[in-house]
Amino acid sequence: MSLIASVLVAWAYAQPRSWTADNGNGTFTNPLIYDEFSDPDILRVGDDYYLAGTTMHTVPGLVILHSRDLVNWENISYCFDRFDFDNEAFSLKNHKEIYGQGIWAPCIRYANGTFYVFSNVNGKGLQCYTANDIRGPWEHHNMKGTIYDLSVLFDDDGKIYAIHGYGEVKCTELKPDMSGPIEETERTIIPEGNAVGEGHHMYKIDGMYYLVSTDYKPNGRTLCSRSKSIWGPYETITITADETFGYHPAPMTQVPGNQKYRIGEDGTKFGILPADYNATACTNIHQGGIVQDQSGQWWALLMMDFHSIGRTVTLAPITWKEGWPMLGLEGNLGRAPRTWFKPQIPSAASLPATTPYERNENFDGKKLGRVWQWNHNPDEKKWSLRKGRLRLTAMPAEQLMWARNSLTQRVIGPTSVTTVELYTQGMKDGDVAGLGNINIPCSWIGIVKEGKTLTLRCFEQLTNDTVDVALTAPADARKTDISRVFLRFVGNFDKDQGHYEYSTDGVNFTQVGREMTLSYQLITFQGSRLALFAFNHKGSEGGYAEFDNFTVLEPKADRSGNIPYGKTFRIINVATERMAEATPHGVLYDTTRDSKLTHFRIIDRGQGKVLLQCEDGRYLMCSGFGIAGDVRMTTDIEQAEEFLWQDYLDHEFMLLSLRNHRYVGKSPTTGSPYSMDFTGADPARRNGSVLRWEE
Repeated sequence: MSLIASVLVAWAYAQPRSWTADNGNGTFTNPLIYDEFSDPDILRVGDDYYLAGTTMHTVPGLVILHSRDLVNWENISYCFDRFDFDNEAFSLKNHKEIYGQGIWAPCIRYANGTFYVFSNVNGKGLQCYTANDIRGPWEHHNMKGTIYDLSVLFDDDGKIYAIHGYGEVKCTELKPDMSGPIEETERTIIPEGNAVGEGHHMYKIDGMYYLVSTDYKPNGRTLCSRSKSIWGPYETITITADETFGYHPAPMTQVPGNQKYRIGEDGTKFGILPADYNATACTNIHQGGIVQDQSGQWWALLMMDFHSIGRTVTLAPITWKEGWPMLGLEGNLGRAPRTWFKPQIPSAASLPATTPYERNENFDGKKLGRVWQWNHNPDEKKWSLRKGRLRLTAMPAEQLMWARNSLTQRVIGPTSVTTVELYTQGMKDGDVAGLGNINIPCSWIGIVKEGKTLTLRCFEQLTNDTVDVALTAPADARKTDISRVFLRFVGNFDKDQGHYEYSTDGVNFTQVGREMTLSYQLITFQGSRLALFAFNHKGSEGGYAEFDNFTVLEPKADRSGNIPYGKTFRIINVATERMAEATPHGVLYDTTRDSKLTHFRIIDRGQGKVLLQCEDGRYLMCSGFGIAGDVRMTTDIEQAEEFLWQDYLDHEFMLLSLRNHRYVGKSPTTGSPYSMDFTGADPARRNGSVLRWEE
């Protein structure tokens, strides 16, 4: 390795910055984790919180995170290392697969000194994993039956209930030894026609049964049903809707004529629909669980379909209203702040900000890092860690989605740059190895060996297109052949874009292929996921490829400069591109003319709380109530409105009033002045509540 390349790798490993929701000032900003974590279910045991999530076809399976404050999380366990079903599909053998299936929608519970994780495996029925220690080992109970996407309640009388079904919600008692359901106990507790969906989470609170669920017709909403009896009758209301945090749905993969893509089918034509910037769809926070912290405050941990990242987890405060757990804050129920104050947990007050995963990997250890998962069950004889590298043996496969022993980890947003070194000495004729995005459609960059010739290739399945590059060894190489190449994926996941690059010296990188559209899709139910792979496209048992120094850099993870403390700045309304002006008449309006009345500064009140002051010395205040609540100007600092700054990255923000829990905004169409009665951003950020600052 050249000196410069060595310095760059060392610098990458020294960077502590990975996305954390913890702002370091007593507040947090959603999402909790800027990578995919689907179907979250939350459990509190004493001072510890545990979050279980879907892993679909990847192993190890059923991931469990741990936290002491609901904001900072650590990956501490998986329920199993590999699927233990005797079925070729779980191991990606003979053109059989479980894409879009596998294990999903877990329910995590604790009772009688035992941790339980319930989940479903398509075609195999209800599964349960039990352990005395959350870190394992876990015991597997195949309960079979047809129960899926369930919640489980250990009731006060010792009975165990499973709540399941879409629309028509059913309750079935489970056997205490986890050998299966008691089929004859199954009853419908909520009939179809009550707008109730799926993804159930059942709780018993102060003697009342509460069922939190998600409906998708016509778009994602979170509902709560309650009853004095587990068997009903239930009444149901919506507890949150339309909270997208100003994000629209991702471009969606379409496969004409197919409900499910046959992974090995050549020539399948894909389409990626353009993003609908105005739609809510399932981008709003929906499926997930609720929990009470040590101070008595309740919280919801819900997922949202978050662009090409996939599904992410959010944290929202709950306000109890007339016996209902409404998401959000008094004065703005049903919506939730993107930035809010961390839970008031004294035992966790001094804990440092953490991230769930260590993404960088030099493969020097005896085990892979916890962030890694295999695409289906691996063949343990065909991979190894040796001499500080990962070795993958090339097994027969037509293309990446059929390649066994592909090692994957989730991408992280909002932007990230992933680089890995590929060593080619062990490759044989027909071998293909590199870095790819296992999604539908997939893509990759890597080395193809034909005879004795090594060619760098970039492949994009969406267009069924390849770009080949003839490689030249770097000037300081000891040999003329290419024994090592640096591969890179550059992703902007908020904008659903990505491209590949390569280098032969680790310093100078060249883009290969186009800037690709990245999608989310409901074929494998996942977003972008990077993979290290090796396969032989000629149907032979090939040689091997080796990988080293996998690094992930996150340019936007450091948000310390996102609030313009100490700066003088203009405020631009994203919807109109016009500047906010503190008019001489005393209201906040908009203008195209720059003056000291369009220049503002922040008065820092700590914990992300701010006052906004015009350069002429006046402060923003609110006069009146509701839609008539003008944003006006005052010279009296005691009358100034206190806001919690809502960071939307890239200098975009919202101002949340801590008095009425509404946002500052201006209609882009009516001509009215700014008011303080906006409930939040719309998916396109065009309703007038999202602002941008320019120094």
